[in-house]
Amino acid sequence: MIILKSERDLELMKPACAVAGRVLNDIAAFIKPGLTTKQVDEFAASRIKHYGAKSAFLGYRKYPCHTCISVNDEVVHGLANQRQLRFGDIVSIDVGVSYKGFIGDTARTVAVGGCGVGAQRLMDITERALYEGIAQAVSGNHVVDISRAIQKYVEGNGCSVVREFVGHGVGRTMHEEPQVPNFDEGKSTPKLRPGMTLAIEPMVNAGQHGVKILNDGWTVVTQDGSLSAHFEHTVLITEGEPEILTCLEKMPSELKAL
Repeated sequence: MIILKSERDLELMKPACAVAGRVLNDIAAFIKPGLTTKQVDEFAASRIKHYGAKSAFLGYRKYPCHTCISVNDEVVHGLANQRQLRFGDIVSIDVGVSYKGFIGDTARTVAVGGCGVGAQRLMDITERALYEGIAQAVSGNHVVDISRAIQKYVEGNGCSVVREFVGHGVGRTMHEEPQVPNFDEGKSTPKLRPGMTLAIEPMVNAGQHGVKILNDGWTVVTQDGSLSAHFEHTVLITEGEPEILTCLEKMPSELKAL
């Protein structure tokens, strides 16, 4: 069942999304060569606590970390450990927070100190694909319009979209209906209506789209060892243009002083 958010719901959900965006921004600024992914996750935990929120990931289906930190060929769900980040790595950071009963979900891939031209191009394509998808997140369209826009842009630039993991509705729980694939599955999809809140999140590989899960049961990597990038925003469907709830440009007043 798709849950449409009321005005009261959105009064509570928007700050949750703002917290997620702010935590992600803090982590991106913190990352540098020499840090372990465990140290990054611990820093994230401290920032989530600072804003009065809780990690929406920790303990979810027994996930053991506060954030998902995926390096280079890791696509999503990377586990924090003693791996040291090196100059030139790219790191996908996925942040989910619970705040006042609602979830904010957002992700970004960043370079550690700097990166090669190919890695930067992959990140640029993935981020642009996210906004191509968001542009189609308007009332009257269907979920597949988002999916097609992402797929067209990614594949038109010589990269591939991951099929096994998709975007989703989000609200009081982490995963709500509908699913939001980053490719056209060739079947009918729900119509977009005002009040829907979607986590739109292209996961893009520089090589082929195939992935596999490592023996830790969580970390997803590319099958061919190519680099992968991940960008995500939580988006509200309105009567007009889509509203990016995890965008820091619209920070609620209660959080501006933090």
